[in-house]
Amino acid sequence: MSSASSVNNDAKPSSGSTRAKPANKFEAAADWTDGRLGIYSLARANLRKIFPDHWSFMLGEICLYSFVIIILTGVYLTLFFKPSMAEVVYHGPYAPLDGIKMSEAYASTMNISFEVRGGLLIRQIHHWAALVFVAAMLVHMMRVFFTGAFRKPREINWVFGFLLLLLGMFDGFFGYSLPDDLLSGTGIRFMEGAILAVPLVGTYIQMFLFGGEFPGTDIVPRFFTIHVLLIPGIMLGLLVAHLILVFYHKHTQWAGPGKTEKNVVGMPLMPVYMAKAGGFFFLVFGIIAAISAIATINPIWAYGPYRPDQVSTDAQPDWYMGFSEGLIRVMPGWEVRALGHTLNLGVFIPLMIFPLVLVSIAVYPFIEGWITGDKREHHILDRPRNAPVRTALGAAWISEYLVLLIGGGNDLFATHFHLSLNSITYFVRAGFFVVPVVVFFITKRWCLGLQRRDKDKVLHGRETGVIKRLPHGEFVEVHAQLPQDKLYKYVAHEQQQPIAIPAQVDENGVERKVGRLEKTRAKLSQGYFGEGGQIPKPTAEEHHEITSGHGHH
Repeated sequence: MSSASSVNNDAKPSSGSTRAKPANKFEAAADWTDGRLGIYSLARANLRKIFPDHWSFMLGEICLYSFVIIILTGVYLTLFFKPSMAEVVYHGPYAPLDGIKMSEAYASTMNISFEVRGGLLIRQIHHWAALVFVAAMLVHMMRVFFTGAFRKPREINWVFGFLLLLLGMFDGFFGYSLPDDLLSGTGIRFMEGAILAVPLVGTYIQMFLFGGEFPGTDIVPRFFTIHVLLIPGIMLGLLVAHLILVFYHKHTQWAGPGKTEKNVVGMPLMPVYMAKAGGFFFLVFGIIAAISAIATINPIWAYGPYRPDQVSTDAQPDWYMGFSEGLIRVMPGWEVRALGHTLNLGVFIPLMIFPLVLVSIAVYPFIEGWITGDKREHHILDRPRNAPVRTALGAAWISEYLVLLIGGGNDLFATHFHLSLNSITYFVRAGFFVVPVVVFFITKRWCLGLQRRDKDKVLHGRETGVIKRLPHGEFVEVHAQLPQDKLYKYVAHEQQQPIAIPAQVDENGVERKVGRLEKTRAKLSQGYFGEGGQIPKPTAEEHHEITSGHGHH
């Protein structure tokens, strides 16, 4: 017994255990798991991570939650959908289509909508969640862009977010193409025309993708594989990588007292943030479900099955594809014939502009980093007004998108507002070049005006509405000094200085060669941070001079 007792006394728990003697079987199972996976130490290090609390950060959560809803509803729909273009005759409960020939894909979607319990609601939730996901991704990226949250060390995370947005857009296109109804078939036909416009290899790509002449028999099964397996798998990997980098880099935060580049002020992940996030998930799910129950989207029974010789009235893609649709609709039908071949510039040029615009969005953080030459890490967000050029660029891009969205729906604008289709097209063609430039300069001037107002508030305080008469008869309004937290908010931002063009000669009088790239960088930097790019912040001396009574009321 003594020997056994000594063995028990000398025994030590494993390094991964939390207790020498577990209190119950559940604790013993937890200790066993922790000893092999290290879950306890991992959770202890991360579950108390601090997250800032601001409403704009919820935009990213909406993206995450809508993606989860898409996955959950997509799994349910996959159980009933038949991705086949084999022809069948419909004899379902929807009488207007009884006896009509259609593909199995269309027939199974009709079956989901009218015969599967809850099928139509799940379809609606799936489609609405996809729209919310893309919209939330776009607004989330706008928030990141306008606040400068993409700067070092988050450039790679910006690219991950961009890829998630891009893949979400294309997966949405593949998704609403699966039912093989007249509207989605028109969209596929549009895509086929764009592919055929690619010089030399367009016909080969079309034949490979469709398995023959349009519409072929393979396009729906191939889209189904891409939609439910390939793109969601890539997106899931990007999403995990995105969240890991958010944890690793720590969250950005707005400037304020006590907030620096080296700390994060907020609430811990557990239990506060997780409780709020869980409630917000069910709120998002509930709102999407309510919208889906009230607002019908993609009523395929009203369009009918796809036929190559028909086009549905008012055929429009989902809003996020309106940019590419508008480019092609307003482009003149130019063609070039040479060496026995025809190059359809009316489709090929928009097909090249669309990816160039997307690539410019993806690489912008690297372009701005090169212009500024700033190698520091940034964890404090910019107020959009304090980065006038960046804010103006973002506003110009949004205006360009809206102009092309009008072009993509030019027929609807013509019929609903009783306008000429040609007039709308000419307006969009001119607006493509003019509107972004006008919006850029207006937004920049607007930001500079807001900077001047902030400077005036810092130096002169806020208006109180109290009128005072001075001894010499002048009436002035009494201003009250701002509290310290407000003053900090208005002056906390940094103001970078533009990069100067190197001198033409060095200190020894030897001519120095300055390359065009270096000159371009200096000019761009001057445009970002030069005299017309920002309003100088008020200095402590200016504030002291005015508030000490010299000229302050």
